[in-house]
Amino acid sequence: MAWTPQGGSGQGPWGSGSAGGPRPPDIEEMLRRGQDRFKSFVPGGGGRKRGLILVVMVVVGFWLASGFYRVQPEEQGVALIFGKWVATTDPGLRYNLPAPIGTVYKPKVTRENLTNVGFRTGLQATQGGAKRRSDSRLDVSEESLMLTGDENIIDVQFVTFWVIKNAGEFLFHIRNPTRTVKDASESAMRELIGKSGFEFVRTKGRVRVQDEAKILIQSILDDYGSGILVTRVQLQKIDPPGRVLDSFRDVQAARADKERAVNEAHAYRNEVVQRAEGEAQKIVKEAEGYKEQKIAIAIGESQRFLSVYKEYLRDKDVTKRRLYLETMKSVMRGMDKVLIDDQAGGSGVVPYLPLRELGKSGGEASK
Repeated sequence: MAWTPQGGSGQGPWGSGSAGGPRPPDIEEMLRRGQDRFKSFVPGGGGRKRGLILVVMVVVGFWLASGFYRVQPEEQGVALIFGKWVATTDPGLRYNLPAPIGTVYKPKVTRENLTNVGFRTGLQATQGGAKRRSDSRLDVSEESLMLTGDENIIDVQFVTFWVIKNAGEFLFHIRNPTRTVKDASESAMRELIGKSGFEFVRTKGRVRVQDEAKILIQSILDDYGSGILVTRVQLQKIDPPGRVLDSFRDVQAARADKERAVNEAHAYRNEVVQRAEGEAQKIVKEAEGYKEQKIAIAIGESQRFLSVYKEYLRDKDVTKRRLYLETMKSVMRGMDKVLIDDQAGGSGVVPYLPLRELGKSGGEASK
């Protein structure tokens, strides 16, 4: 049935309903014409038509069902519609329009990739441009030779390890991921080496250079929107250029001899200083012991004097006599004279006695 305006207003969604205005499309007429055209292409009766329609529906159903896809835990799904990136999907069962309308890429995002800078291993390029498998190591001096901050040339070879962070950006923002990572790594390392000294890079600065290179490379790749995550940077070789390596080794050997001589001198100095300190401590200890001894003797003498003084205060005569006898004993201990009391009797004549000889003979006998 044709469109009729409601309420007799003569107005419809396509404008005025008057004879001079535009007429709305006849939907039923359009469907009828479509059926007639379809019948002209389908021979036979109505049963065959229904069967053909059923087959078409089944085929369409299978085609639509083929749009389901599964993303594994180590993958990310990148869905495309007519070649345009429309979504990045996580692991699990997902759906996208089937081919040829839709396409799905599933790169592995947990696998760690590596990019060598300054050397090549494995596939090596030949002169004709072909590649062959080789286990040898090929140095690339145009990548590895770098200028340090103190204007020396150093040969640096390292490896950059990376994984895919965003599969969509990885596939569509950069054309050659390996080349991009290599160029970013070489540029970052040249910047860091150019700010550092030769000896610092070779010795105690290796770990610091690796950490700073990782941060700088990641910053460059993020600016590109590469969808790449740098996991680590590992220095493989960091030496002087090959042409001066022998001379450098001679310098290093001379420097090692110098350090050895200095260490031996320090060891001898420490030995002498420790021996002198030991002797000084010994003298100090002996002096302290002598001081303590004298102090103890003085304290003992003073205590003895005080004790004698206390006895003297108690009985002065007895104490005086004892002190006199002790003093005379100590004074006359070495004398060879004998004193005889004149009251011993007799005429007062002292008989001669060979006391000295008797004393000697008594001494010899005692021996």
